[in-house]
Amino acid sequence: MNLILLGPPGAGKGTCARMLADKKNFFHISTGDILREEVKKGTSLGQNVRNYMESGKLVADEVILDIIEQRLENWSGGDKSFVLDGFPRTMAQAEGLESVLQKKHLFINQVILLDVPEGELIRRLSSRRVCGNCGANYNLISQPPKIPDVCDYCGGKLYQREDDREETVRNRLRIYQQEIQPLVDHYTNKSLLVRLDGEGTIDDVFQRLLTLLQLLKKDDYS
Repeated sequence: MNLILLGPPGAGKGTCARMLADKKNFFHISTGDILREEVKKGTSLGQNVRNYMESGKLVADEVILDIIEQRLENWSGGDKSFVLDGFPRTMAQAEGLESVLQKKHLFINQVILLDVPEGELIRRLSSRRVCGNCGANYNLISQPPKIPDVCDYCGGKLYQREDDREETVRNRLRIYQQEIQPLVDHYTNKSLLVRLDGEGTIDDVFQRLLTLLQLLKKDDYS
């Protein structure tokens, strides 16, 4: 079952996708993680997208689609499904994705939209911290480090990403609201979109996701 996980920044898409990869053997494709890694490495791609990411703006569609196509080339297929984490973000990306998938004779089984209130999203995102050394993620509210500002794993210094600062978070949410409705309409018209309550702990949300996937799988064979 090939999936798209949609939702606003901070909804838990990335964590749920990683858990699907760890626990259910999904091939996880996260454009955000890929771009941040390129920025960290200082590659030409990273240098090109740094300004977009720090301002909360969207990276050019053709860049994102190239990344998706390259990652799908590395996908083994077979019994292993893939999950796209937070992509597409625009109708142009959705149409581009469909072209890429058609060339590879692939398709999306389900699009799952995580719903979380804006106030909760701002609280979650502005509380996130990342280790500058090993990349471990923390949340000052739900998953704080044992020692303030110090990574539990490597002792590196924690920092707040530019795109997690409150002003940038609000801008990211405004962009998201502008862009998401056409996608919701598009995937609803294709009978692919379902909504999932994204409030509560990540374990709560992930369990809801697994329950939903089981129900969807049963529907396929009913």
